[in-house]
Amino acid sequence: MSVFASDLNHRPAKGIWHSLNKLVLVLIVLCTSVPVAYSFLPEVSKRKEQKQRIELLKMDLEQQKIQLARYEREELLVRRDPEYAGLIARDKLDLMKEGETIYRLDSTKLDPAKFRKNP
Repeated sequence: MSVFASDLNHRPAKGIWHSLNKLVLVLIVLCTSVPVAYSFLPEVSKRKEQKQRIELLKMDLEQQKIQLARYEREELLVRRDPEYAGLIARDKLDLMKEGETIYRLDSTKLDPAKFRKNP
């Protein structure tokens, strides 16, 4: 008989107070978790901005590597090929040899932002 008596004593109370206690507990958890969640929002936006900045810097680095390779190639040609050096000098000074015809083609700069897909 003592087994039945202990079951009756440890049985949870059913009623309005039990439901209100659960509601208060849920509200306490929500009230403490919402400020914690809001404290992480600036960090998330800051991290997104940093990732965008990293991507821009990587693109800039690639462009500078391409430009460096172009300048190194031009330097090598100027140092080793006297005819190329003469051609560059005549081009800069707007001079030409007799019987030489000069065609100037101005390259248009392409805007890489126009070719990107916007998410």
